[in-house]
Amino acid sequence: MKASELADELRKAYAASEDGNKVVSIHLFGIRRANELDGQSCKDIAVLAGIPDSYATEIRKGMRLAPYVSVREAD
Repeated sequence: MKASELADELRKAYAASEDGNKVVSIHLFGIRRANELDGQSCKDIAVLAGIPDSYATEIRKGMRLAPYVSVREAD
């Protein structure tokens, strides 16, 4: 998956999340797309998504969590 496609997905997830859950949505993005993000610059993805580059850390946290969690949809 291209960096621009990942950034578009991140941008949409970030925009759709409620104010108190912005970081959670970034973690979930990292969990869901860990394989595609491997080898990509998380900082570049964040910048392309139009969010602060400091959120690259939160993307990486999600990526590190990916092997240990499974995502379920909220009730």
